[in-house]
Amino acid sequence: MLKKKRFTSLFAFMMALSIVLAGCGATSDDSQKSKESETKTDNAFPVTLKDGTGEEITIEDKPERIVSLLPSNTETAYALGLEDEIVGVSDYDNYPESVSEKTKLGGIEINVEKLLELNPDLALFSASQGVNDKDTIKQLQSAGIDVVVVPDANSIQGAYEVIELIAKSTGKEAEGEEIITGMKEDVAAIKEKASDVKKMKKVWIEVSASPDLYTTGSGTFMDEMLQIIGAENIAADQEGWVTMSEETVIERNPDVIIMTYGYYVDNPEEQIYARNGWTEVTALKNKDVYDVNSDTVTRPGPRLIDGLKEIAKAVYPDVYK
Repeated sequence: MLKKKRFTSLFAFMMALSIVLAGCGATSDDSQKSKESETKTDNAFPVTLKDGTGEEITIEDKPERIVSLLPSNTETAYALGLEDEIVGVSDYDNYPESVSEKTKLGGIEINVEKLLELNPDLALFSASQGVNDKDTIKQLQSAGIDVVVVPDANSIQGAYEVIELIAKSTGKEAEGEEIITGMKEDVAAIKEKASDVKKMKKVWIEVSASPDLYTTGSGTFMDEMLQIIGAENIAADQEGWVTMSEETVIERNPDVIIMTYGYYVDNPEEQIYARNGWTEVTALKNKDVYDVNSDTVTRPGPRLIDGLKEIAKAVYPDVYK
């Protein structure tokens, strides 16, 4: 009887020990997987890429401190999960809200001294800065800072390429691929719904109202967005950002008017409704005048899809519910 009790106790002890060891093993495995994931990202470096200047750049190590000098680049970096790595941004950065806590490094002119004090590993420049601030870029490179000039993008495909470049520069290629895949799926779904459009609407996009009426012609995000949802841009016969007279807009008689400057002007819709000579424009007669967030339809990044959805609902509310 005594032997039986000892055997039972010993068996119970061994079972408990095996459970503890198994638990330790699982924890060890999880920890090992986490370390392997970090090592895999780090092993992606050094990485060689071609930036907006057309030059090949080699980044030796994964950046741990990043400055971003263009709002769209910053938005993309945040979407990639780089909030903690971002240490400095431009004065124009406003999204997401937490970006206000980052050190501001200037607008058109960069505060190079303040930038250097942040001791970044990587600086993300805009295409225009790549042309106009070549001396600054050389100064940063001499200080051991990698500089990537992000090219301009005027199409959704171009936005994908920008996201891909920033992702590759920062060791976030998997996250970049995930973002791009999600954007492509959303665009495809919206294109599919466009087949339900029975009658194509004409749209006037008003980028600014004073002192001239500015709009977007072909070769812009907003023109592409109208094509995707099955609408006609009444300024598509012109290219890029252009001015148009009030007489021309009235003559082309848009069914819908979309503005992108409500952030800067109080009650922009009311100003359009109050214009002399516009009362017979279809958009005003049907009260189809809308304001959309300019940043979501002009910045090449993940939020372009938000802008696309907002425009779709404004133009075809019955189709894009």
